[in-house]
Amino acid sequence: MPADLEYRCRALVSELGLGRETDMVRVEPLTGGVASDIARVDLQDRAICVKFARPKLKVAADWRAPVHRNAAEYAWLSVAAKLLPSSAVQLFGRSESQHGFAMEFLAGKEVYLWKSALLREAPDRHEAEQVADMLGRIHAASAQPEFDIAPFRNRDDFRALRIEPYLGFTATRHPDLAEPIGALKAMLYESQQVLVHGDVSPKNILFRLTGPVLLDAECATMGDASFDPAFCLNHLVLKSVHLPGTRDRLLGDVGKFWAAYSSHVSWEPAETLEARICLLLPALMLARVDGKSPVEYLDEEERSLVRRIAVSLIRRPEADLSAFIARLAEEVREKNA
Repeated sequence: MPADLEYRCRALVSELGLGRETDMVRVEPLTGGVASDIARVDLQDRAICVKFARPKLKVAADWRAPVHRNAAEYAWLSVAAKLLPSSAVQLFGRSESQHGFAMEFLAGKEVYLWKSALLREAPDRHEAEQVADMLGRIHAASAQPEFDIAPFRNRDDFRALRIEPYLGFTATRHPDLAEPIGALKAMLYESQQVLVHGDVSPKNILFRLTGPVLLDAECATMGDASFDPAFCLNHLVLKSVHLPGTRDRLLGDVGKFWAAYSSHVSWEPAETLEARICLLLPALMLARVDGKSPVEYLDEEERSLVRRIAVSLIRRPEADLSAFIARLAEEVREKNA
C-alpha cells in the first residue's frame, strides 16, 4: 500500500471528526476504479470507505482531470441520499483541502456488484429495471425549477472526463465520423437538462436488499438526459456481444430499462429523448473499443464486431431502441452464423 494513501486516510479521519488517527486499525486499498484512490478504513468500531480524486487517471492513455471534481461527486451522492435514501450510501463528510470524502462501506452476503453478476451470467433479478427507475427519478427531480444546480455548474469538467476522452479521442481514430461525433460532443456540452451522473456502469452499481446503490459520481454535472441511459445501455449491449448465453436476455433488458426510465420523463417528449439515445449509444460503443478507456473483457474478434456495428449505426442511425436492438441482434447473428 502506498504510504501516502495511509497518511491521507489518517488525516481525513481526523479532519472529519470520525476518530483519532490512533483509532485506525487497518487501511486496505480497493481496486476497480481508474479515477480515484479508494480505500477501506477499519476504525475501532466500524469500517468506512474513503475516496480521493486522482489528477491523472490509471489508464494507458494520458488522461488528466481536475481533482475538484470530488466536490461534484459528493454533491451528487448527497442528492441521491435525499431523494432515494434506500438507494444511496451514508455520507460522513468531505475535505475540501484533500479532495476526499468518507462514506459508508457496503458489505455483506446480500451485497453484490452488478458487473460481476452480469459477467458470470447470474439469474436475472430485474436489475436493469431497478437501475432505470432510480435514474429516472433522479433525473425527473433535477429537472424541476426548484432544484439547486449550483454544485453542478462544471460542464468543462464533464468535457475533460467524458466528452473528450470518449468522443473526442475516438473521433481521432475515425476521422470519417468526425461530423456526427462532433455534433454529439456539442450536444452534450451545451445541454443542462438534468443532473447527469456520468458513469452509470454496472461496475459502479451495488445491489443490496433495498435495491441498487449507484456510486462513483465523479463526472456529475447538469447535462443532456441522453447520456446516463446511453452509458448504461452501452454496457448491456457490449456484454450481449461477449456473453452468448445471456445475449437475448441482455438485449431484452434494453427495452425493460427504457420502459422503466421513460415513465419518469416529463421534461421533454420521451420519443425525442429516445432518438438522441440512439444517436449517442453507438458512439459510446465505439468509444469503448477505440477510446481512452476500452472495456477489458472483449477479445479482438468481439472488438472488431462492436466496431463494425457501431460505425454502421452512427452512419445510419435508428430512431427508437427497439429498432436499434433488432438491427444489432441481426448483425451479431450474421457474424456468428
